[in-house]
Amino acid sequence: MKERLLNDLKEAMKEKNTLKKNAIQMVRAGILQVEKDKQIELDDNQIIELIAKEVKKRKDSIDDYKRGGREDLVNQINEEIKYLEVYLPKQLSKEEIVPIIEKIITKTGASSMKDMGMVMKEAKAEIGASADGKTINEVVKSLLN
Repeated sequence: MKERLLNDLKEAMKEKNTLKKNAIQMVRAGILQVEKDKQIELDDNQIIELIAKEVKKRKDSIDDYKRGGREDLVNQINEEIKYLEVYLPKQLSKEEIVPIIEKIITKTGASSMKDMGMVMKEAKAEIGASADGKTINEVVKSLLN
């Protein structure tokens, strides 16, 4: 994954695509930071999780920029998200998540909202970066109510 990011960074530089270059550089800097701080070598799954966090951060900031009337920044963030989503696994829809959550609820014996934390933990472990936490949370709430 690191090699793919490096190759894509070089390609973005050749194309003079500043947004793509900046998005990839930010991810690579995040990888280096985690590896230095924890003194570990990140594997592909950990890198994908880091990219998913970067995408989530950008999606969360869009509303703030819209409220501030900064359409230019909204467009820029959307472009960066588009460049980063290439590295993520296909995102599951709510309909695809429901059977996974139902299976987890059955397996854990969850029956009420008190068990939500346990179900969420299992779901995040099983689904990983294939869906964001907010979507998983919504499905779990709807099934436990």
